Formats: sequence, C-alpha cells, structure tokens
Amino acid sequence: MKNESTTPDNGDQAPQAAMRKSIGVVDGIVLAASSTAATSSIGIGLGLMAAIVGLHLPAIMLLAFLPVLGIAGGYGRLNRVEPNAGSSYQWVGRIFSPWLGFLTGWVNVVGTIVFMAYTTTVTGSAIIQLLGQATLHSIGGLTLDPDSTFQSTLLGMAVLVAAALVAVRGLDLAARLQKYLLIFEYGVLLAFCGYGLFAGDQPFSLQWFNPFDIPSAAALAQGMMLAVFCYWGFESVFSVGEEVGDPRDASRGGFIALTVMLLLFLLAGTAFQRVLPLDELADNGAQGLAYFGTKLAEQPLAALPLIALMFSAVASLQASVIPTARGMYAMGRDGVLGPVWTRLHPKHKTPAVGTLLITAIALALAALALVIPTVNDLIFAAVNAIGIVVALYYALTAAAAAVHFRHLLRTSPLEALRAVVGPVLGALTLLATGGYLAWTFYRSTDHFEVSADNGWFALLVPVLMIGSGLLAAAWARWHHRSPYFLPARCPSVGGEPSTAV
Repeated sequence: MKNESTTPDNGDQAPQAAMRKSIGVVDGIVLAASSTAATSSIGIGLGLMAAIVGLHLPAIMLLAFLPVLGIAGGYGRLNRVEPNAGSSYQWVGRIFSPWLGFLTGWVNVVGTIVFMAYTTTVTGSAIIQLLGQATLHSIGGLTLDPDSTFQSTLLGMAVLVAAALVAVRGLDLAARLQKYLLIFEYGVLLAFCGYGLFAGDQPFSLQWFNPFDIPSAAALAQGMMLAVFCYWGFESVFSVGEEVGDPRDASRGGFIALTVMLLLFLLAGTAFQRVLPLDELADNGAQGLAYFGTKLAEQPLAALPLIALMFSAVASLQASVIPTARGMYAMGRDGVLGPVWTRLHPKHKTPAVGTLLITAIALALAALALVIPTVNDLIFAAVNAIGIVVALYYALTAAAAAVHFRHLLRTSPLEALRAVVGPVLGALTLLATGGYLAWTFYRSTDHFEVSADNGWFALLVPVLMIGSGLLAAAWARWHHRSPYFLPARCPSVGGEPSTAV
C-alpha cells in the first residue's frame, strides 16, 4: 500500500512534508473522548432530549449507540488498511466516487465548524454561570446573563483562540492538557451522578430503558438525532491516523472512548431522572448540569459540575479544531483546496495555518449566530442541523467500508460482522432516521423564519451545508482541475485499482 502520509500523489506538486508521529493509544482515547465531550453533552443535551423523549434518556442513548457502534467498526477497519488525515473523505472518494468523497469531507468540516461556533457560546455561558455562583453578577454596570448569546459568545471567542494556539503547538501538548481536563471532568461526573442515583427522590423505573414507550415516531427520530450527536466525534481519532505510531491504536482509542461514553450517558441519564422531575429537567436546558449540581450539594461543591462543563467545552473546542485542520490538510494535499491548507509548522509539523484559518471561520460564524438571541435556541438549531449531516457522512463511510470489505462475507464471516454487516445496519438506521426527521421538519410549518423551532429553517441549514459542498466540488473539479477527481489518480483503499468515476 502506498504511504499517503509521506508521498501523496498530487499531480505535479512536490510531496508535502509528513506530520510527526507523536501520539499513542492513550492519546487517541483522550482525543476521541474530548471530541465527543460527554460532560458538555450531558450538561446541555439531556435537558433538550428530555423535552422530546420524556423520561427515556437511558433508552434513547442505548438505542443510538447501536448504529454508531456498527459504523465505528467500518471506520476502524478502513483505518487499519489506510490511515489518512482525510479519513472518510479519502475512503469514500476512492471506493465510491470523488464527488461523494469530497461531499463527505466537506459536510464533516462544515458541521464541525458550526459545532465550534455554538460551543464557543456554550463555553462563554458556562463561564458566566460560574461567575454567578461566585456572586459576580455584573461587570461595569453590565448585568451578566448566561443565556445571552452576545455575552457568552464574546467570552467563548477568547477561549477558542487560546485553544487553537495550543493545537498549533502540537498533538502531544494538546493531548496532555485534555487528559488532565478529562480526569477532572469524569471524576466530577462519576461522583455527582453516583451520589444522585441514591440521593434522588424520583422513583426509579425500568420503563426509562424501554424505547417502545417513547411518545411518537417523530420524538424517536428527533431523540435519535440528538443522541447520535452526543456520540459524534469518536471518529476524530482516525483523522490523526498519520500521527499515530500504530494504526490499530486509533481504532482502539475510538472504541474505548465510545464504550466509556455509553456508560457515562446511561449513568447520567438515570441519575438526572432520579434527582430532577421531568419539567425541571426539560426547563433548564443548557444550564441542566449546573442545576443538577445545586440540587445535590451546597456551594462551593455545587460549582464543581459547572467547572467540569467549562473544561469539557474548552477541550471539545480544541479537539474539534485538530481533526478539522487535518481534514482540510488532506483536501489541500489532493489539490481540491488551496495549498495554504498544507502548510505545516516548521518546528511542530502541525497544519498551523489551517488551524488558525478554521478558528477564524468559526469565530466569524459564531458572530453571525448572534441573530439567535438565546443560548438554548442556538444549541437546538445547531444540533438539529449537524445531526442530519452527521447521519449522512457516517452512512456514506459505513457503506464504503461494507463495499470494500464485502469479500469477507465469503472468506471470514466473523470479521464481516464488524466490517460489513454492522456498518450496513448502522448506515440504514441513520439514513432512515435522518430522512424521517427532515420530512417532519418540512411538514411542521407552512412558512419560513429565522427561529430554532421553525422546521424550514432547521432544514435549510443542512441543505446549505450539502449544497455548498456540491458547488465547492464543482469548483475543484473544473476550475482547479484537481487530480483527486481523475480516476487514474485515485487508487482505491489499500492500493487496489479504483472503480471511481
């Protein structure tokens, strides 16, 4: 197999310098766990899901885990054959079509940038909440409001810039920082949620784990998208495959992180429902974890969950910019984007220019999002949009794995369960869920307005993400004449001849 990380075939361009192999399996686990941001998902996502699926948080998290696990099998197997900074962008492009590959990479990048934009606001909101618990409610006569998109975004922007600068310094430093943040976050989550299981006064019910009790098909689809979004990010470890000493370490890191996420979500969902009645859980939304902490402890201990949420948001910002910059690096290396994305830091061998450019784009998008006045509404609008595009590119990657490894159905049926059957079932589930959710958005209203609860607005955002990807692909194909789109220059994964057209 040709080593794409060191001698990429990119037309007449000179080979790019290789990124440094600086991380192992533990660092991979840390990166994947930071990207999925369990504490942030628990802190702001459980309340949103409770408003949709009621007291079935454990059920929806378990249900969503199954297709994601199947898709993770496809990612892991493809990464073992060819670790690549572009991951799904390269694999789908070589197995199916460069157009689908480009679209996969594009919606992944755009979705992550949207995530970074709203997580910037979430980070600022957590800081303001923490200041409020420290009895600092105003600065210079300005009343601090954690649900103000404007105030939260300004604070979060400063944090995003700092996180990007650390990412430029190198994966080893970023992984060490995130490791300490994760240890604190998980320690706080385990302590408070474990205590909440026994201290809560809401009666426990096994029906909480029964997905057949979810109110409606629309609630099931919406809840599934939100839950899949919570697991989203495990695949970030595969985008640093060229910087991992052993490709199998990336797969191990992704699977371990996913399993830990499941256990944390089940624990937290059960604990939240033991402590908080449904109306309180749903009403607190983005401030759910902070409210949960105040129900279980007095200050200053009650502030610990909020500090954990803030750390999680910071880590997820950094863990988002890292794989996104590497995805853009791979696309620039193939000539579908400009050469600026391939410039590595002379000392740290990281895509430094790309990292800073992505940060600037996320900052600009965060500023545009100020038209949505409250943090809760911003989160809801962003999560719905990202959930649909995540379902799309997960499904494309899983289908690519199934097609490429279909011979295992004859030669190794047991291995085929992981590389073919699991990915296919996961892809079909997510496509059906995302399609049904898009249909419910379309039918939910007869007019358009910029509002998080307007179905046409919720549908417009993923449509723009996908449509812009098709336009960008056309520009790269016919204006830049990128060799990525030429069948002769696009060998399949593993170095076999490609059938892409």
